[in-house]
Amino acid sequence: MADNCQRLAGKVVIVTGGGHGLGKEYALALVAEGAKVVVADIDQEATVKVAEEIVARGGEALAAPTDVTDEASTLAMAKNAVARFSRIDVLINNAAIIFTVKVSRVPVEEITVAEWDRLMAVNVKGTFLCIKAALPYMKAQKSGKIINISSSSIIDGSPLRAHYVASKAAIVGFTRSLSREVGDFNITVNCLAPGSILSAPDDPEAVEVAKRASQSRSLKRIGYPQDMVGTVLFLSSSACDFMTGQTLVVNGGGKFV
Repeated sequence: MADNCQRLAGKVVIVTGGGHGLGKEYALALVAEGAKVVVADIDQEATVKVAEEIVARGGEALAAPTDVTDEASTLAMAKNAVARFSRIDVLINNAAIIFTVKVSRVPVEEITVAEWDRLMAVNVKGTFLCIKAALPYMKAQKSGKIINISSSSIIDGSPLRAHYVASKAAIVGFTRSLSREVGDFNITVNCLAPGSILSAPDDPEAVEVAKRASQSRSLKRIGYPQDMVGTVLFLSSSACDFMTGQTLVVNGGGKFV
């Protein structure tokens, strides 16, 4: 699937949470731009299906079943990516608990410690472990792009999910700090903060949340995974070589932007 017009021809990209929703959409879009994609997801069957779909479209992909909360698993993800494709150019830390794995929408005093810990383990620790696994390879090649996924909920302070919002706010701080740390290696670290995106169209709750969110936007419509693709491609490409430590809010002009 390579041609001279493709922005990511030959680049190797890891997409965590790549088996479903936004991650799958990112993976397919990246391949269309010439990238070789490592589909990393805790759902082994989903990683295989997405990788097979990519190959069927003429692209290159590696199915990489990965538990982002487990260091051995993330180290294997990075090692297998390099064994297959020789390098890691882009890491997209998309894996998170939100809809595929449900987040309770309750007052803070009703959030269980177990749910708080599980959400932080996936959304924050998972991002940390994936970066820790991929960074040595990027440093060795003196190039790389890390794209962390936050949420515009950190701006409007969405109620009844304080644990989710807190986890996504942590990602912004992590992004800024890490960008200062790895700049000498020609590695950029940026963050995408989507608004409410309908990534689970078969889930009635997800549909209702997306509809409600659309009413407070300048662009009063539901956001879909493909609405995030342009920003992900930009952050993955040479077009943002001089941009790092930044958070791009893409939410259709939601409040407080």
